[in-house]
Order: sequence, then structure tokens, then C-alpha cells
Amino acid sequence: MAWNDNDNQNPWGNNNQTPPELDQVIKDFKNKFDGVFGGKKNSTSNGTKPSIPSTSGIKYIFILALLVWLLSGIYIIDPAEKGVVLRFGAFQEETSQGPHWHLPYPIETLNRINVEQIRTAEIGFRNVVNGNRRFGGNVSSESLMLTKDENMIDAKFAVQYKISDVQAYLFNVANPDTTLRHVAESAIRQVVGKNTMDYILTEGRVSIADDIKEKSQELLNMYETGLQITTVNMQDAQPPEQVQAAFSDAVKAREDKQRLINEAQTYANDILPKSRGKAVRMLEESKAYKSEVISKSEGEASRFKQILTEYEKAPEVTRERLYRETMEGVLFSTNKVVVDSKANSMMYLPIDKLIESKQSNTQIIVKDSQVQQKEQGGNVRGIFRNREAR
Repeated sequence: MAWNDNDNQNPWGNNNQTPPELDQVIKDFKNKFDGVFGGKKNSTSNGTKPSIPSTSGIKYIFILALLVWLLSGIYIIDPAEKGVVLRFGAFQEETSQGPHWHLPYPIETLNRINVEQIRTAEIGFRNVVNGNRRFGGNVSSESLMLTKDENMIDAKFAVQYKISDVQAYLFNVANPDTTLRHVAESAIRQVVGKNTMDYILTEGRVSIADDIKEKSQELLNMYETGLQITTVNMQDAQPPEQVQAAFSDAVKAREDKQRLINEAQTYANDILPKSRGKAVRMLEESKAYKSEVISKSEGEASRFKQILTEYEKAPEVTRERLYRETMEGVLFSTNKVVVDSKANSMMYLPIDKLIESKQSNTQIIVKDSQVQQKEQGGNVRGIFRNREAR
């Protein structure tokens, strides 16, 4: 018959028996657990002693613990990591990505090294993160250094590096990261000390960073730290705060000097081609004038020789011809009025009006005898031309 068939029967036993207390149940369970592992044996609530586990139960518990201990040696290496297994502190093996197993602690221990992580060493400053904001603090003991021209400069560098050899990183140097910081600081002071302040602040920033990277890597390789420098960046370089004003004036003067040099160079580039072109043009004109004068002189000399030949043949005729040609050239472009002294009536003519109405090369000849002489002179010139042609 089920317990609920009897309305008066309690599920916890007799009607007068109450259920056990929670504290009593926990205490009984603790006594049993202590008894299994050899602890103190307490009596139960009813006065009976707990039973002692058998030897086979302890063996099963030992086997289970051994399996758990062996399974704890299973580990998985991420693609960006390298695993280094140490057996009693000595190097045992290096593992790459994937699942692996090693003897659990304390026989062997595992070190996970992220070889793809880019780490940063800050020289001359420190970035302090406060909440979501990043603040940069200056470390003057690292940033102040002396240049080649005996000037002080405040330079800050950021050295980025990663681990290239995990075994060397773990065993060759006690503190590789601190060693890299000291090496980088030494290389920075060496390179900065070999260059002038102006070169560092202007065009030498990239070259100096490359030199620092090269010298630092040489020292790291010599110490076998297992670190590889990827980049060296010059974060800031400026004179010390105490001489900022004087240096700003010097920079302004240097910029003014460069500006004046550029303006002068621009003016020179503008005026020099023009001057050279003008000089070339003058040379060509002088050559042309020289050629013209020589040709003209040679032509006049040749014409003079021809006239001389004709003059020797007929001096009087040639002399008359030369006179008439000369007078024709002189009087050709002038306004002329010839008045016969016997013709008094001609003085009342409006000669000035007549002259103005004529062209500049018009000739007014008022004398019949003079017209006849000009015709005769034309005939004489025709004779001379015929003779020259012959």
C-alpha cells in the first residue's frame, strides 16, 4: 500500500517522527568524507560508527586522480604562440601551434610565448592610460642628450620589436625587455651625438631612425636576446624647454634666409634667360650689320671703280653726269619754286598755296629755258647709261 493511502501516515516515517535537520545531514556527509581519506571518525546521529571504505575503493580513487593529473598535461598552442616545455626547469622542447601533451606539473612546466605580438619600448617618455584616455609623460633623464655641435636636444623614440627566438629569449638574458631598452638608449645617444642639431630637427629624422635600428639590432644579436626590432620612430625632437624662445627666433631667421634665397633664385631664373636672349639677339644684329656694311662698302667700291673707268675715258661728260645725279638726289624730295627774275608778274601768284596743294616731291619750275636744260640733261644721262652698258 502506498504511503499516501493512509491519510494518517507521514512520508518521513511515523507520525510522531520529524524530518532530519539540514545541519545534521551536512555533518553526516562530512564524517563519511573524512572517513574515506583517513580523517577523524565521528559518530552518526543514531550513535553508530561510519563504515571504513575498503582498499579497492582507495585504489579506484587513486587511479581517477592519476588520470586527471595526466589529462592536465594536454594543451593547445595558438597560431601566434610558441610553447616551451621545461622539465625540472631545463629546456625540453619547443612546440608550435596545435594540440600537444607534456608531463604535468611538477615534472614539466609550459611557457607560452606570443612571437607575433608587436611590443613597444618607449625611450624618453611614458604613455599612461587613465580610463579611456592616454597621457604622455616626459622622462628627461632619457630624452635629454648632447649633439655633435654641443647643443642639447630633447628627443623621444618608440622602438617596436617582437620575439624571434623563444629559447634565446627565455634562457640567454635575465631580462630581455630591459636589455633592449638599455641597448636602444645607448644606440640613440651614439647616433644623436654624431649629428648636428639642425640635421636632427629637419631632414635627418628618417636617416637617424634607420641608424638607431641598425646599431640596436647589432647589439641585440651580439647578446643573443632573441629579439628583433621592427621599426624605430622618432616621436618628437625639439630643444629643451629653457631655450625654446631663442630657438624659435633662430628657426624664424633661418626660414627668412631661405625665403630670401628662394626669391633671389626666382628673380635670377627670370632675368638671366631674358638677358641671355637679349645678348644673343644683339650679337646676331651686330653680325647682320657687319655683313650689311661690308656688302655696301664692297658695292660702293665696285661702283666707284666703274665710274673711275668711265671718268678716265671721258672726264668732262662724267663730271657733268655726277653733278646732275647728285643734284637730282638732293632736290628730289624738296619743294622748289624757280622764279625768273624778269617775270615780275609771277611774284603775285599764291605760291604758298600752290606748294601746299602739291605733294612733298612735286617740283614747280617756272622757266622755259630751265625745262629745256632738264630735257637735255635727261638725254645726256641716257647716253651715259648706254655707254656703261656697252
